Amino acid sequence: MFESRMGQLYLALAHYPVLNRVGETIASAITNLDLHDLARSCCTFGVPVCYIVTPLKDQQDLAARLTSHWIEGVGGEILPERREALKLLKVVESLSAAVEDITRRQGQKPLLWVTSAKTRENGLTHSQARQALEKEKQSFLLVLGTGWGLAPEIFDIADAVLEPITGVNGYNHLPVRSAASIFMDRLLGRSN
Repeated sequence: MFESRMGQLYLALAHYPVLNRVGETIASAITNLDLHDLARSCCTFGVPVCYIVTPLKDQQDLAARLTSHWIEGVGGEILPERREALKLLKVVESLSAAVEDITRRQGQKPLLWVTSAKTRENGLTHSQARQALEKEKQSFLLVLGTGWGLAPEIFDIADAVLEPITGVNGYNHLPVRSAASIFMDRLLGRSN
């Protein structure tokens, strides 16, 4: 397992429960780009596992087919560094399954940090989150949502909500893989 100089940060990309554009709870589709880019970003920042959360069997099968090409197939032979990155992905049927897996790995339940594009009261700043990672011998699970964001029940079980990533002109609809990379850089990247 990857040994960190800080607390251990894990990442989860939730495809369920998330919201659609009218606020209904749905399960969203897995995309090839998200899998590749999240795996490569997690590998870059030393995140040991990126959980892909979906209860849908067809989406789990799709993720398995996409990753097997790069892990066991010709893709991994051509680009071995991609193989190593994609090995960090773990498909689970629920967020609780990801928490259980981290608990088995670390010997303790992780603190659950969730993200939103909307500002929420008492949000944890990126600086505060980084300080917690630097000071505590604790595991943390950072959860990002697909679709139009995480469903309300995820916020109800969260230990903290990280402040949103904001741009400069009011437009605030980053691709989730871009937001994940920015969060990882702010929380784990070199500070100099």
